[in-house]
Amino acid sequence: MKFFIDTAELSEVLEARDMGVLDGVTTNPSLMKKASERAGRAVDFHTRIVDICEMVDGDVSAEVTAVTFDGIMAEARVLAALHKNVVVKVPLILEGIKAIRALRIEGIRTNCTLCFSPMQALVAAKAGAQYISPFLGRVDDIASDGVQLLKDIVTIYRNYGFTTEVLAASIRHPIHVVEAARMGAHVATMPLGVIKKLLLHPLTDIGLARFLEDWKSFSA
Repeated sequence: MKFFIDTAELSEVLEARDMGVLDGVTTNPSLMKKASERAGRAVDFHTRIVDICEMVDGDVSAEVTAVTFDGIMAEARVLAALHKNVVVKVPLILEGIKAIRALRIEGIRTNCTLCFSPMQALVAAKAGAQYISPFLGRVDDIASDGVQLLKDIVTIYRNYGFTTEVLAASIRHPIHVVEAARMGAHVATMPLGVIKKLLLHPLTDIGLARFLEDWKSFSA
């Protein structure tokens, strides 16, 4: 399973990359807003996408903000021209599905985002999306089961041989990552904090402390 980081912060991309586990990046308008707030100035969207692409040897999702077919197509072409690593994020709405199909014909890869049901995922795959992004955490937030959604999508795709990759999004904690891997998701995208938590286990800390203490006694 590929690990993507969900951020628009260059420092976080760099840290995840230096861990040696980073395969790509996902961004969205909300993350760009947070990056601007932290910088104390407006971050240029296109420049930031290019900067991220230059840091990562993998796909970088950049999201359109238009909601009409013509608007989505226009933005998508601009984004795709920024860098070969760009995958255009398109919302899972009627105009978005139309655009995904048209962009596929033009050779522009897409990440269909804001997926909350298996039927939505089926439509996106039929339209030709490169990625589908089911939002696990947000589904959990409404007292439903994000992991079950992921399982259903993976099963349906396997049943019919769709090539659309399942990108588990809105990941809140390491268990989401484990479950995504168990279900066979192709990608999990997560904040830097979750990536770091994947390393944590109390027995690791206890074992390391014991080894170091024994070494002090032995080498004294």
